[in-house]
Amino acid sequence: MRHSGGRAAAITLCSVAAALAALAEPAVLGRSLDLLLAGSAEAPRWVALCTALIAAEVALDALVALLTGTTNARSTAWLRHRALGRVLAASPHHAAARFAPGDLATRLTANATEAGTVPATAAGALATVLPPLGGLVALLLIDVWTAAAFLAGAPLLVLLLRAFARTSSDTVSRYQRVQSGMADRLVEALAGARTVAAAGTAAREQRRVLAALPQLAAEGRTMWLVYGRAVARSGVLMPLLVSVVLAVGGVRLAAGAMGVGDLVAASRYAALAAGVGSVAAALGGLVRGRAAARRTGELLALPAVPHGPEALPAGGTGALELRGVTVVREGAAVLDGVDLRVPGGATVAVVGRSGAGKSLLAAVAGRLLDPDEGHVLLDGVRLDRVGPGELRREVGYAFSRPALFGTTVGAAIAFGADRAPADAVRSAARAAGADAFVVRLPDGYDTPLADAPLSGGELQRLGLARAFAHAGRLLVLDDAMSGLDTVTQRQVERALAHDVRPGTRLVVAHRLSSAVRADLVVWLEGGRVRAVGPHRTLWRNPAYRAVFAAPQAPTGAEPAPADTAEAHTGPADAGTGTADVGTGTAAARTGTAEAAPTGTVEVHTGPADADTGPADAGTGTATARTGSAEAHAAEAAPTGTVEALKGTGDAGTGPADAGTGTGTAAACAATAEDTPAARTGGAAARTGTERA
Repeated sequence: MRHSGGRAAAITLCSVAAALAALAEPAVLGRSLDLLLAGSAEAPRWVALCTALIAAEVALDALVALLTGTTNARSTAWLRHRALGRVLAASPHHAAARFAPGDLATRLTANATEAGTVPATAAGALATVLPPLGGLVALLLIDVWTAAAFLAGAPLLVLLLRAFARTSSDTVSRYQRVQSGMADRLVEALAGARTVAAAGTAAREQRRVLAALPQLAAEGRTMWLVYGRAVARSGVLMPLLVSVVLAVGGVRLAAGAMGVGDLVAASRYAALAAGVGSVAAALGGLVRGRAAARRTGELLALPAVPHGPEALPAGGTGALELRGVTVVREGAAVLDGVDLRVPGGATVAVVGRSGAGKSLLAAVAGRLLDPDEGHVLLDGVRLDRVGPGELRREVGYAFSRPALFGTTVGAAIAFGADRAPADAVRSAARAAGADAFVVRLPDGYDTPLADAPLSGGELQRLGLARAFAHAGRLLVLDDAMSGLDTVTQRQVERALAHDVRPGTRLVVAHRLSSAVRADLVVWLEGGRVRAVGPHRTLWRNPAYRAVFAAPQAPTGAEPAPADTAEAHTGPADAGTGTADVGTGTAAARTGTAEAAPTGTVEVHTGPADADTGPADAGTGTATARTGSAEAHAAEAAPTGTVEALKGTGDAGTGPADAGTGTGTAAACAATAEDTPAARTGGAAARTGTERA
């Protein structure tokens, strides 16, 4: 009402003026009739006045209709913008927890529309009441007996309106709740349309969505039955009251107590007074609008995320600190007293089993979610004290299922607090491995999103490109590379290290390779930080290795991702390298290892003395590389191969044939026989049968 105050006041003035014109018409019409019957010279002037009143009433009614329409539209638009703004200003987790998508859509559309009609309806309510009250007063002034005849039926009208208001309010609220529930189930079914089609459960989903339709129909019938009864009863009661007034007026006319003009005026005023039944329509609109406004108002009650005026220090490296962070869900602590320090510029992998709180930690770290207890600091400044613009420029996110906004592919990558320029968009797309498929689209970066068929991996790469284009001092990757193949992931990780603005990387990791390549690993368990350290240190703990183990791993096997055999080892002395033999895995206790493709073993050694020069072999061979000062990250090796990367050592001999000689790394093609090999200074692994 405050927002629409000016227009509501105009509606009130125009509608009251129209009501006053309507009230003056019967009196002027009666007077004109009497003067015409008497042949008075004043009759034309009264007829002209009557004509002017009728024209004024028509014009004012048209103006009220115009003002009502524009006020309803503006009020609804304002209410939707304000409610949507509050939803977006609130914590995403908070809004999603309170309102289901379909329910939220109903509140922002149908409920907001009905609530938006309240200002105009309320403004016109006075004009709705004036004609009945004015008509009753006019009846009293014309003839007391005609007024008494009308008042005899007034209590029935009051009871009718009271029953309508009470019953209609409850029915409308129930109808709106059932409608929201159906909308929510419909949105859920549409979001999972591919799953429904693949499962062949379309008919079942249709029944589930429409399960509440009988209840909705029942509530709708009840609502309109209440309204219909009120209208029907008033439609019977009003003519009866008018007929009674005419009968009494006729008697009074016959007795000479009233003139013809008075009788005509009395009949018109009786009709206006009986129009109190039309108040039911306005009252029904107010009842529906009030119920809808209550539902829309719940969106306005969402608490907005507060921000402060502080700025992050210039040139900060992105040092991240969590102090006593606790997040509570349904009475249970999902994150419980988390204390964590991440040095600026480090790449940190957050690992843990499902439900450990990894994504919540990622949300808290960049302030997509405020903790219930504790604080998060970036470069020494609490995030809740940083302005929203700077916060979103300096903290970026990439998600496992990104939502793209924008008309074109390029606009989707540029989308952010500050729109990224075209050159930054192309550079980010190349870093994310997206440029190659984007340029093949019909219009390249100008291809409309609706015309760009994207796979899950391509969608993730566009999400990564958007994050890279807006990379700040902290970049949070919440399982953002789960849809990428191993080779593409490695390429993206290289680009992230060299081609994207330097800063701190917080990576929610499920793949072992992500933990291997990180500077530090944060191991979450049950909402608490169990350990923080380099991967090679944590790997010695069997419980940590179990985080990456496939379900029901074969007996005797060391935990490793599905379909891979990996070697994670510490230092080895020259000339003694060993090979552990276990079903489904090969572990060479030298150096460190990275994830390898299906059916491969990768061995990465730390410092060791080497007696041999380079030895290369193809499929089913091992490659020993020497002379480096440190262990190297291995590239993905072909299926059925072993790569042994050895540390610094003296190369005492020239090339050696694979599979022979002391001081060589021998890889034997896997056969039915079980020939173990652990040569002096190297390791031998047979692959292809998942036995070493």
